[in-house]
Amino acid sequence: MSQTYTEIPDKNESEVIIETRGLSRVYPGVVALDNVDYRVYRNKVNVLIGENGAGKSTMMKMLAGVETPSSGQIFLDGEPVLLSSTHDAEKHGISIIFQELNLFPNMNVMDNIFIANEIFQKGKINEKYQYELAKSLLERLELNVDPSTPLEELGIGHQQLVEIARALSKDTRVLIMDEPTSALSQSEVRILFNVIEQLKRRGVTIIYISHRLEELMEIGDHITIFRDGRFISERNVSDASVPWIIEQMVGDKKKHFDYQPAQQGNTVLEINGLTALHQSGGYKLNDVSFSLKKGEVIGIYGLLGAGRTELFKGLIGLMPCQSGSIYLNGEHLENIHFQSRLKKGLALVPEDRQGEGVVQMMSIKSNMTLSDLSLKGFRHAWKWLNPQKEQANVEEMIKQLAIKVSDPELPITSLSGGNQQKVVLGKALMTKPEVVLLDEPTRGIDIGAKTDVYHLIGKMAREGLAVMFSSSELDEVMALADRILVMADGRITADLPRHAVTREKLIAASTPQD
Repeated sequence: MSQTYTEIPDKNESEVIIETRGLSRVYPGVVALDNVDYRVYRNKVNVLIGENGAGKSTMMKMLAGVETPSSGQIFLDGEPVLLSSTHDAEKHGISIIFQELNLFPNMNVMDNIFIANEIFQKGKINEKYQYELAKSLLERLELNVDPSTPLEELGIGHQQLVEIARALSKDTRVLIMDEPTSALSQSEVRILFNVIEQLKRRGVTIIYISHRLEELMEIGDHITIFRDGRFISERNVSDASVPWIIEQMVGDKKKHFDYQPAQQGNTVLEINGLTALHQSGGYKLNDVSFSLKKGEVIGIYGLLGAGRTELFKGLIGLMPCQSGSIYLNGEHLENIHFQSRLKKGLALVPEDRQGEGVVQMMSIKSNMTLSDLSLKGFRHAWKWLNPQKEQANVEEMIKQLAIKVSDPELPITSLSGGNQQKVVLGKALMTKPEVVLLDEPTRGIDIGAKTDVYHLIGKMAREGLAVMFSSSELDEVMALADRILVMADGRITADLPRHAVTREKLIAASTPQD
């Protein structure tokens, strides 16, 4: 395995807390990391960036003891260490907050924070002390939630803050944050940045992975760039620029996206007065009405908790609505459950890729064809599965979506986040839908993979599909959508054609009104 990269400059070894030398990780048919020398600087925010598949998460898994290297060594404070489990890493003061949530929805917030790290007194868990400590940690994150609250009652952004609280509960010297803001609102991001500054003052070293370049430039002290499983270069953030970062990330694979409106046809989806109530009172959806045409791309913009995910789940039949109507090609979908709505032409790519989009124990191929097995795709006339047709369709979808995979039989977990997202998109397209609902389709994926998703959305519209997508990124909805619906407090607060959209209008409409 060869490597070409910018040499790491000589540094005072006392500045370096973690160093890898010649670190490699090989999976069947895939070299995830190729002979990487990498340094983490003490009491700094060490930003690590690269496209999906660059090797960032693989490196972090090895530093956190989740994976073991195929070759090479890891040094902590200049001494070689063997990190064969997360417990080994935690004994050395290394904790990780994973990109995909690693929590237990059936347990309460407090138990999630202290799972496998319980505080005992006289042989019993000291629940009173754990409750007070959990409350203190949540207050630091400005999360006004009782620690006894069932986790499943929290939205994904608040669950992310619980994941962060769990990491803070340990005696951590090095904290790895893999896409920690991907599900957070702007106000929650500010809170997280304040916590990071507090941790630095307490002597905690941060490794921070994100695809949001503006975040990296604001919060980072030192930046390292990986590409195709190799170390490429490093700099102080103060010496870096966004154009330089992009150039180092993509090399000669630079991508761009140009908006090209598709020809629009008849109305395919019509929503009238859709309303859904919280069990505790208040609205998940409040009198939502709009229509969607063939070839049209609608962007849904709003802050965390605005009702975007609830809208998609209501449309697909995963959440009950107390009133309102949904018409697909003129047919009323009243009391029609999720599987029937798939058959009629609705498809959803969920926000929570790991929890709702893929089955981690299954292969790439099985994940991709899962939605279509009971529909019209891969069965003989006598209802048996046709493996040849299944394989051919999977290979064609992999080619169409440019999924980086050597063998569709590999586990879905062997893929990077961006390629997993493409598999989830492929699964939706396998059902031959007429309306595609994409809930935060670019959350946690890199610039290159985002551009691939943008092109795919445009391609679907040009082929006559009706597309709706939600996004927390202003620039994204403004670049992709023919029309933007803004949501706040479960209501549509603005319906703007592309030519009438401004950032100021979107921000104003997304702010909940008392």
